[in-house]
This record gives sequence, C-alpha cells and structure tokens, in this order.
Amino acid sequence: MTPDTFMTPEKIFLDGKTFIPAEQLPISEWPCVVSERPQPTLTVKDDDLFFVTDTIGNISGCSLNDGNPSMGLFCADTRFLSRLELQVEGRSPTLLSSTAEKGFTLSILCTNPRIDERLKADTVGIRREMVLNGALFEEIEVSNYSTTTVSFELSISFDADFVDLFEVRGYGRDKRGRLLRLVEPTSEEGISFSGDSVLPPQTQPHTQREESLTLAYQGLDGSVMESRILFQHRQPDYCKGYTAVWQLELASHETQKLGYRVNMLTNNKSSSTVSAAITLAQAKAAELMEEQHWVQQITRISSDKSIFNRVIEQAEQDMYLLRQSFGKHKTVSAGVPWFSTLFGRDSLITASQTLMLNSQIAKETLILLAIHQGKIDDEWREEEPGKILHELRLGEMARCQEIPHTPYYGTIDATPLWLMLYAEYYAWTHDQELLELLWPNALAAMEWIDRNTRQNSYLSYYLKSKRGLVNQGWKDSGDCIVDRKGELANGPIALCEVQAYVYAAKMRLAEIAKMKKRLDLADRWLEEAKNLKARFNRDFWMQDEDFCALALDGDGKPVESITSNPGHCLHLGIFTPEKAYSVAERLRAPDMFNGWGIRTLSSLSPAYNPMGYHIGSVWPHDNSLIAIGLRSLGLIDQALELFQGLFEMTSYQPYQRPPELFCGYERNGDNSPVQYPVACTPQAWATGSIFQLLQMMVNLVPDAQNNCLRIIDPALPESINRLSFHNLRVGPTILDLEFERSGSTTACRVAKKRGNLRVVIEA
Repeated sequence: MTPDTFMTPEKIFLDGKTFIPAEQLPISEWPCVVSERPQPTLTVKDDDLFFVTDTIGNISGCSLNDGNPSMGLFCADTRFLSRLELQVEGRSPTLLSSTAEKGFTLSILCTNPRIDERLKADTVGIRREMVLNGALFEEIEVSNYSTTTVSFELSISFDADFVDLFEVRGYGRDKRGRLLRLVEPTSEEGISFSGDSVLPPQTQPHTQREESLTLAYQGLDGSVMESRILFQHRQPDYCKGYTAVWQLELASHETQKLGYRVNMLTNNKSSSTVSAAITLAQAKAAELMEEQHWVQQITRISSDKSIFNRVIEQAEQDMYLLRQSFGKHKTVSAGVPWFSTLFGRDSLITASQTLMLNSQIAKETLILLAIHQGKIDDEWREEEPGKILHELRLGEMARCQEIPHTPYYGTIDATPLWLMLYAEYYAWTHDQELLELLWPNALAAMEWIDRNTRQNSYLSYYLKSKRGLVNQGWKDSGDCIVDRKGELANGPIALCEVQAYVYAAKMRLAEIAKMKKRLDLADRWLEEAKNLKARFNRDFWMQDEDFCALALDGDGKPVESITSNPGHCLHLGIFTPEKAYSVAERLRAPDMFNGWGIRTLSSLSPAYNPMGYHIGSVWPHDNSLIAIGLRSLGLIDQALELFQGLFEMTSYQPYQRPPELFCGYERNGDNSPVQYPVACTPQAWATGSIFQLLQMMVNLVPDAQNNCLRIIDPALPESINRLSFHNLRVGPTILDLEFERSGSTTACRVAKKRGNLRVVIEA
C-alpha cells in the first residue's frame, strides 16, 4: 500500500478518491452478445501495452467465458479491460472489414443489423479506429447512408477483471483481491456510485460527470489498479453501470463522431512506462514518428519480388512493435499475447538473429540481462550467482510471491547464449566500451557454467522451485523430453544443444581473453572446449541411428529420440565433420522435414503429435538455426530449400507474418500450412528468423575489430533475383550492398560506403 493510500474496513481512500468493495454496491450489467466460437482475433501492441479483440473490435464478456481468454487490454501482466463491447440496439454490428496491419492501430468497418422495421440492415456505416500509445484510444464515426433520418441506440459496455496474466493462462489462485467501486460523498449519511442508478436505499443517485467512468481493483498486495475511461467528442446520453449509451439521430448522410480514452493506473500513477497522449490523433502521430525514427536506424532490405518484400517489411515493423521498455533500457519482448515481457533465451536468440538489422537490440539486451544477473542462491526463483534470468513478471501474482518470476531464473541455456551474444555483438560493432563494462558479467556467467558442469561434466538442469519449469531448455513444455519409446526422461537433463552453446561460448570468449591479454583464461577455455567436444561426440552419439541424442538423462544415458535439437549444434563446431553431415542429412528425411520445415520430433516417434507444442510441430526459429548450420557445412542448396519452405509458409499467414509455430502435418499438393491454435503473433524469434535466413543467404562474416567484412559465397534462391541492403552497419561504417543472381551464381557489389571498412567478397 502506498503512502497516499489508507483504508477503513468499508472504504479505501486514494489521493482524494473514495472506493468501496464492489459487493457493497451492486450495479446493473448490460447483456453481452453471445458469439460463435472459436473467434479470430486482432492484436495490437505498443511498448508495454497490448490489446486483443475479435475482428469487429469487441471484447465480449460472453467470448471470454466461451474460451477466448487472451482477449483484453493488458499492461504490466494485468488485464485492465476484460470487456469492450459496442452494440447497436443490443445487437452486435455486422463486420465489413478489419485490419491490424499497422501493428499499433486497429481499423474496422462495420454496419448495423436489421432492427425490426425501424432500421434496415446495412443502413448505418460504423467506422472504428483504435490506437495504443500509453493508453487506449478509440474514435467511432457513425454515418447514415439512407435517404431518411434514422434513430437508434448505440452502446459501449466496459468491464475490467484486473486478472493477472498467469491466471488468464490457467494458473490457479487460492485467493484474489477485490473489485472496487469509485464513490463520492453525497451527504453525511450516504455515498453514490458513478454511473448507475441501482443503489442501496441509503444512497442517492449522483450526477456523474458524464465524460468519465472508473473501474477499480485492490490486489492482495494492497495496490489499487484503475481503468479510467474518459469520453471525447459527443458525450454519452447516460451511463448504466459501466455501459455508455448514446441515443443517436442522424439525418440522411450525416456523420457523428464518438470517442474515449482508457488510461491505466496503479496507485494513481500510470501503469504504462509510455506517456499517454491526449487524443487519438496525437497518439497516432507519436507512434508514426517513433516508427519512422526506428526505420531510419535499421538496415533496409528489399528484393525484386513484391511478396518477399512484404514479408521483410512486416518483419521490420514487428521488430519495432515488439520492443519494450524496462527501466531506462528497451529490448524485444518475446511475443504477444503470452510472452510480452523480458526473457533470457528468447531475447538473446532474437538479438543474435537481428544483429544485421540493428545491433542496438543486442546491446540493450546484454545490458538488461546483466543488470538482472543472478547474485544469490535462491531456490524459489532458481537464482544462482552469475546465472542469466529466464523471465521477468510484474503482475499481482509475482508481487505476492505466488509465482517466482521476480525474476525467475529457471533456464539452462540463457547464460551460455548471453556469452555468445556478447562476442557476436563485439564482432559486429567493435564496441570496446560495452565489452569492458560487461567483462565482469561475462566472467561471472562463465563461472556459473563451470560450477554447474563439475558434477557430471555437462551443463544440466532439474526443477528446484515449487512453481518452476520442469524442462528448462527451449523446449520447455512438460512432455517434450522423450526417449525412443516416447517415454519421459528422468533428470537432471543435459540437452545436446546446450553443450554446443557452452562450447561456442568458451571458444568465442577465449578470443576476447587473448585480446585482453588474459592468456590464462584463453588457454583454459580453449582446452575445456577441446575436451568438451571430444566427450560430447562420444557420449551423445547414437551409433545405431547415426544421429545425436536429444540429451543425457539423470543416469548419464542418452535420451535416444530423433529431434530437431541437434540442428542447433551444426553451426557451432562441436560435432566432428562426419557426424555433422550425418545429422544434417537425417534432419531432412521425410519423418523430420514436412515440406514447410523441420519438425521438432520425428513423425516415427510414439510421442509424435503434429499439434504438440514441442513434439511434432514446426518452429521457424528452430529451422532458421538449422539453416545456418546447413550453410556452415557448405550444404547451400539444402539450406535454401529450407528457406523456401519457410518463406512459402509465411506467405500464407495473415499479414505475411511468421507464427511462433505451426502444426507438423505433411505438405501435400496445394494444402496450406496448418495453424497452431494459440501461437503467439507477432513473436520475436519467429520474426527474427526472417533476418537470420537472409543472413544465411548472403553469408556476412563481420570482424569490426579488424575493420573487415567478409562475404563468403553468397547464394540467392531461385525465387529471388536481386537483393539489396541499405544502411548496413559494421563498426562505424555504413554501407549499401547489392546481390544479383545469374543462374547458380550470385554476385555482390558494394553500392555505397561511408567509412573505411574493408569488404572482402569470397566466391
């Protein structure tokens, strides 16, 4: 509870406002319209806000009950609107068109249903525009397209359950806080509720300022959260409960405008880190200005094919949308709706994928994760000194210690991935200042790895926290670590790709240690990497399958199943050459490659499920890492085939945006890729895979420390003839590159260069 908040058993006083528990003051609820299910949704995001509606722009209370839990307006892991429903005479409008293409704004065109004999169907045009910018803004233009005057009632119903995102996702809670009503004194005897006439006998109706409604909730930690709705343009004629009602009369071809703004408050301060605009026009202008600034900072990529350009442009825009502020720094959140926060693994892989696009993402990610690097041993949060976090949450359940995400450290791979990105970022930027600033963090991360590999020689995990993750690699669902019989493996689990990350981290950090004249560390890390490689090729190899095991189990035995995980190892150098080629060949067999991409688990496994999250689905980021591996082995045609499948899959998606994952069903003839029902979109490392695949094609090898960029055997697929990179940054140099394919050969030329970088093109 804040210093400006105090309470009695019946009332809460906060900065001049008075609230009472909602059960003391019942209100009338406006009926919701029952919708068909499942419903497609529209999603928009701005920094730490995201908003999910149905395709008409509504959030129906009925829809939430019928299985669309992701709908709502969310900020700081809290749902600040659980209902936002526009109705015409108590009926849902008829959809004409809608789009969330811009990412931070919804545009919806709908019309009226037939209302008895009074209003013919398709007489009134209703244009809705919604924008996020530190708050939610909506403007509604209502136009009469008939030849006579029409009269009808238009209403918008609001509600807010203030549910924690983890509760929305299905986490149980023994107890919740309480909903509140904002009231104002009317006399010494009574109080009144703003907006409704159904009051206890001792209260009198209060003439509410018509321009506002307030929904409120007090969490178990004492925090008071509010959704404050301020009406703009034409004011409602009256409010019933939390429903605003307009009695509209429109002459022929007359248009009237309605609107409102929803501000989210926690303890009377903005819940969002973004300063809210006042009007929708200002909000839209602020978003467009910030987006334009982003566009000027990134590498702009274009080709000679319009559909491919659409995919690239959407990916550039989505990387902008996924950026999120955490204190003074901003990095990419993992995905909407479930993972709109700071992650370790997801943010690090995305930052690595997008170094070619904008290295600032990597810089901010490294700094943010270093700030939160583990300092103590805490079993509840699975924190350990030097360890990089898994997930940070800000909602009520985290604040009340019901979940350990403050932050939670249950990830086995984020720490070596942080070290890998630390070295990669330096190779692209030669940022000596950041290298020195984060060197102590790098040493602490390596010490954590070494401490945790002494026991069984490999970096492994097992669950410690009562509310943590059973599996702590990138495949972190509970049913994914299975053997060849489809049975769950027992921990501790040492994943194959995690050992490859450790190997790469030691190899790359050894080079930095040499540069820093720390030959003792360089020699030690190189020797440890050499020993790890020898043991890995011996212990993880399945001779009968001629393939790498998914993991070693708690007894040190291989978890013998055919999965995509070994594909992450291909570009990191931990395999001997013959084993690397064997893995590459096996991944492209029909039980793994479904025509669109490589499955997470072989279709021959007893545990295979094409709809399973990690046991048969296909993930774009998984495949882009495998494509990089195929390319590193000189298997260029195979890597380009993988690119082509993923690109064609993406072209089928709404807005040509790659999903988090899709189902593993076989590609046959003209069938479309089968969507996974609750995949995040946009999702960071799915979006990042577009840039990683571009990197795979042109094969840029930066060495900013030595002022050099090598371009090794670039290769465009047959579907693209020309590819251009504008505003590419390597160290202090900015350059434009152009690639052109002629038959099976791709040529590269430097079109423009501002700086003295040496560009070496090797064919």
